[in-house]
Amino acid sequence: MKEKMKEEKKELTPEEEEAQNQKEAAVRRRKLAELQSSGRDPFQITTCQRDATSQEIHDRFEELENKDVCIAGRIMSWRDMGKASFMDLYDRTGRIQVYMKIDQVGEDCYREMKNCWDVGDIISVKGYVFKTRRGEVSVHAREIRLLSKSLLPLPEKFHGLKDTDLRYRQRYLDLIVNPEVKETFVRRSKAIKAIRELLDGMGYIEVETPVLNTIPGGATARPFVTHHNTLNIDMYLRIATELHLKRLIVGGMEKVYEIGRIFRNEGMDVKHNPEFTTIEMYEAYTDYFGMMDRTESIVRAAAQAACGTEQITYQGSALDFGKPFRRITMNQAILDVTGVDFLAFQGDTAKALEAAKKLGLEPKPTDTWGNIMALAFDQKVEETLVQPTFVYDYPVEVSPLTKRKPDLPCMVERFELFVARCELANAYSELNDPIDQRERFVRQMELRAKGDEEANMIDEDFLTALEYGMPPTGGMGMGIDRLVMLLTDSPSIRDVLLFPTMKPVGQGESEKS
Repeated sequence: MKEKMKEEKKELTPEEEEAQNQKEAAVRRRKLAELQSSGRDPFQITTCQRDATSQEIHDRFEELENKDVCIAGRIMSWRDMGKASFMDLYDRTGRIQVYMKIDQVGEDCYREMKNCWDVGDIISVKGYVFKTRRGEVSVHAREIRLLSKSLLPLPEKFHGLKDTDLRYRQRYLDLIVNPEVKETFVRRSKAIKAIRELLDGMGYIEVETPVLNTIPGGATARPFVTHHNTLNIDMYLRIATELHLKRLIVGGMEKVYEIGRIFRNEGMDVKHNPEFTTIEMYEAYTDYFGMMDRTESIVRAAAQAACGTEQITYQGSALDFGKPFRRITMNQAILDVTGVDFLAFQGDTAKALEAAKKLGLEPKPTDTWGNIMALAFDQKVEETLVQPTFVYDYPVEVSPLTKRKPDLPCMVERFELFVARCELANAYSELNDPIDQRERFVRQMELRAKGDEEANMIDEDFLTALEYGMPPTGGMGMGIDRLVMLLTDSPSIRDVLLFPTMKPVGQGESEKS
């Protein structure tokens, strides 16, 4: 029996593989030219009356047995047995076997198939559903048609596409030859849909805010800068949606959210990509504890939708989203891990520096008591947080948009959610005092003047909005990509982005992740 794809194939060097691919590509172009010269150009075909998918045929076999169907997809393997052939056809739902005989599809059509078709081509098949002697659900072809010619060979079947750099650069190829990759993005879609349905059911309104801004605000991050030719001004790709969403709270919308792209001109690693997706949500007349409840519901709903369960495993760690999430203050978390009680010397930078030295930390020259406390948490505590944990009450120095705690003004009403040693969400009782907000913006500008490119700028229009009055408000931002990483057990953010940012080919080593 002649195999269109060999079961055994020796390992080739990259040079040998490239030469072989070029040779096969030339053969495929000759096949296309033969088809076109005979008036059978597949690229002239505009539609296909497909009425079934592979998954539907498998799921509904008893109903569809011996019934006619029309399917379409990509040839992924081909077993040529002379006057009959078996093909594995893949569509968006999975695989179905196709059986075709020369006397069923016609000699001319069968000859074209053998002489001009290849693995990777996209075809349509009309025929009836049956089971082979081995019990495999299949389609017995009566009519076959070439819909699109693949001019480049796919990666060899049994070695697949393993080079992660190539997989990220050519995601289309990754999706073709690694079917499990598609499942990651199906789960992503299900998770986002579940989040929308949950919030919509709670009375939230989904909105869209500007991507181009005259001031980068709402987060501590370095922005991308572009230029608007008509206005002749520099503009910034948004680093957060926060300030525009809070303007809508001022306007009386009360419950708003946005799922959208954020852009930060910063480092790239397994948890960071220059453009990424977040959800930010704001609700009037609640606080950060209200946002804890909302956040817990969102994570739970996303897990159920994407995984079918609230108990998952991420990189070997069993995670339980079904239980109430742990809640602990930042100071208590630091105390439990390091034995240092930062609140015992609140506001005293000298004592904080002394504690930092004992912990082996290296604060920046501009860091004060609160910055050092946050540094201690980041470097000593975060790596210990595996199960879902809300860490709340943060120093005011690291939270310029957050409401102070009435009984402890050096701290603010803020939490972050940590899962599997990684920050997943950030939330506040939003600062609605325009006077306090201006003072904090001024301090941020002072840091910016000292060289901190991530410090906030003063947003005068936002301050004006606050002066009209914003009700007590809770707000939360969550990284959708990091959530999907958890739900798909993906070690790198690039695994959950269809088209991650990559260094252009030929410009040295690409970033390793």
